[in-house]
Amino acid sequence: MHADPDPHEGAEPEVVDVVAAAVLAVPGVHDLHAGVAGEVATYLPGRRVNGIRMREPGCSVHVVLHWGAPVVGTTDAVRDVVRPHVSGPVDITVEDILPPGSAGSATA
Repeated sequence: MHADPDPHEGAEPEVVDVVAAAVLAVPGVHDLHAGVAGEVATYLPGRRVNGIRMREPGCSVHVVLHWGAPVVGTTDAVRDVVRPHVSGPVDITVEDILPPGSAGSATA
């Protein structure tokens, strides 16, 4: 028995997926955060990408940082990895900081 083919397989990744992967690879970033009421997201057919709201121009990125990560340095690094993928301003919001010793997710 084989699974149904993934309709996204082989397709070019969406810009928001590239941005999300780049943000999550930044040292000090624990996760993306959908905002207090889940309002920060980009909607795609059949799914949503939490923590990133694409705009024209620019985007907003909401993150959870690891304890001890330098806020300004980490947000600057996030902005630097996002800029090549979007035109316009890149707004970064730190929604939460993961407490020391915590392994869980702090995302909404």
